Amino acid sequence: MLPPRSVPSERVPGVPEPEELWEAEMERLRCSGAPVRGLPYAMMDKRLIWQLREPAGVQTLRWQRWQRRRQTVERRLREAAQRLARGLGLWEAALYEIGGLFGTGIRSYFTFLRFLLLLNLLSLLLTASFVLLPLAWLRPPDPGPALNLTLQCPGSRQSQPGVLRFHNQLWHVLTGRAFTNTYLFYGAYRVGPESSSVYSIRLAYLLSPLACLLLCFCGTLRRMVKGLPQKTLLGQGYQAPLSAKVFSSWDFCIRVQEAAIIKKHEISNEFKVELEEGRRFQLMQQQTRAQRACHLLSYLRVNILIGLLVVGAISAIFWATKYSQDNKEESLFLLLQYLPPGVIALVNFLGPLLFTFLVQLENYPPNTEVNLTLMWCVVLKLASLGMFSFSLGQTILCIGRDKTSCESYGYNACDYQCWENSVGEELYKLSIFNFLLTVAFAFLVTLPRRLLVDRLSGRFWAWLEREEFLVPKNVLDIVAGQTVTWMGLFYCPLLPLLNSVFLFLTFYIKKYTLLKNSRASSRPFRASSSTFFFQLVLLLGLLLAAVPLGYVVSSIHSSWDCGLFTNYSAPWQVVPELVALGLPPIGQRALHYLGSHAFSFPLLIMLSLVLTVCISQTQANARAIHRLRKQLVWQVQEKWHLVEDLSRLLPEPGLSDSPGPKSPASQASRPRSFCPGFPCPGSPGPRAPPPGPSVVDAAGLRSTCPGPHGTPASARRFRFPSVAEL
Repeated sequence: MLPPRSVPSERVPGVPEPEELWEAEMERLRCSGAPVRGLPYAMMDKRLIWQLREPAGVQTLRWQRWQRRRQTVERRLREAAQRLARGLGLWEAALYEIGGLFGTGIRSYFTFLRFLLLLNLLSLLLTASFVLLPLAWLRPPDPGPALNLTLQCPGSRQSQPGVLRFHNQLWHVLTGRAFTNTYLFYGAYRVGPESSSVYSIRLAYLLSPLACLLLCFCGTLRRMVKGLPQKTLLGQGYQAPLSAKVFSSWDFCIRVQEAAIIKKHEISNEFKVELEEGRRFQLMQQQTRAQRACHLLSYLRVNILIGLLVVGAISAIFWATKYSQDNKEESLFLLLQYLPPGVIALVNFLGPLLFTFLVQLENYPPNTEVNLTLMWCVVLKLASLGMFSFSLGQTILCIGRDKTSCESYGYNACDYQCWENSVGEELYKLSIFNFLLTVAFAFLVTLPRRLLVDRLSGRFWAWLEREEFLVPKNVLDIVAGQTVTWMGLFYCPLLPLLNSVFLFLTFYIKKYTLLKNSRASSRPFRASSSTFFFQLVLLLGLLLAAVPLGYVVSSIHSSWDCGLFTNYSAPWQVVPELVALGLPPIGQRALHYLGSHAFSFPLLIMLSLVLTVCISQTQANARAIHRLRKQLVWQVQEKWHLVEDLSRLLPEPGLSDSPGPKSPASQASRPRSFCPGFPCPGSPGPRAPPPGPSVVDAAGLRSTCPGPHGTPASARRFRFPSVAEL
């Protein structure tokens, strides 16, 4: 409520009267541009402020009333849409249950999985909108029969008759041969010359993968920035206010027993994370220089051993891929089809086990052990995919090899007449194999292990126990699958659709595994740090997929008898052709300048200026945060000074005639604060009381805080500091 306009009986020298303060505050609110809805007043007071803001003696125009009403309706509709989106969000109830039972760290894995599903759906929508729908709507003219090339291939292998008995429909589906002539692969997309069509399907097909990668990069970077750990901004010495969690974590609106249980688990997990971080920080502070030197030497020794294992693993992947491609016509062809994915899966399964064993031999702290193992698991996972791509390029595109067919056609045309389809099939098989491995491990390993542990007794089964749900390992698995999807955007445009189905099923499989067959990780961690790590690994996978794609689009000759770019030396050559056909000479010269080396110098200067501004802004923000933290400390000190004043003014027990505030009835007639509940602005330290008699407000406290427009507000109410501020 607004304060009454009462005047004290005595005039205090040097202190404005309450009526003057009331008028000054009303003038400030009238001239303020803050929305009335956000002011901390009752509805009656807000109506008074609204009337004060109306022009005096001027009737509000109908247009202004309509515009104000429209803004109100738009705001309410926007809020209703946000509530509806939150209510209809994908897996919201399941994520709330997982977060309450197992903590925000494990919940962040499932949130990350939902984020990848949305990225795949957006990529699929982009490809369908700019490639598939125009291709079906425009019905471009038939490009004519494919080129009949006579290849001079010495020593070419002939298909053996024993191969055909293996080629049934199931194996065709698993290897991708059943979809060779569909829009799943590159070879099925064929159009006529560019001059015969208004809409360029070739340009849309070329730019769609690049746009998908750019969209995924922006989304991942935005999510990465939002998930930055708070301690990076607040400093290493920042300690979370546990007292605030103790007194303000419970939700008193809970009325259901199940929701109460979930909330209890959520609060317990938050305390575990805080205490674990405090314990790790204390252990790091207690280390001596000698201990740190010994740990550094052991780090070097273990990293060298693990590095040798990683080199051996990627060498095995290289030779497995090479052997599978060089023996395509053998009788064991179907087994060799899945040899590279099988070796990759075996390496990624045995690698973390060996890394963990080597790290445990050194008796590292749990935090160091997990971080070191995780770092090398990331290196192994991404290096295995990189070596798989390189081995395919060496076999199919003759990178680093000399072959007769490569000299004439730019790729191994004898064994791969449509090499884009061959690469797409390999990536398709790798994606299929990763999902089948996830299903098999969940129902053939984790489920039987849980049944044996629950139903059998003994030391061995007690030691074995349920499998631990390791968030980093599961994250690396889905990041590897997403990286494969990004690598296949050009060769297999509908691979995001396949990966979306896999991610949707993976969510329910992992949820069942977590709730029924596994136990939570023994090392709790914060969701912000885990989200930052997930996005960082995802960006590395995106970079791993973008580099080969950029090289293929700009430098590798397309297949001569399939696909959209049969008559081009490289897919990117369609861009200069369309520029020459559709732009005037001025536009062509402008684009030529943007793509030349002369434009790189002003671009570099502009980027340097932007980087300098960003660094300066970051440093200014850091200084502002430091000043605000100091100001917060000063405010708390000032509040404690006011508490001491209050203790001196209050009457002692048993003394009725002591100086100080009188009865509550007499205090009720005193003027109340116009802005109740607002803290006093920060100051360098406690201020001395003003000269002369002090004015006491309704709480019996002398106020020294400045009022509006710099005037001392002697009628402000006192607000006790919260637990978080103390």
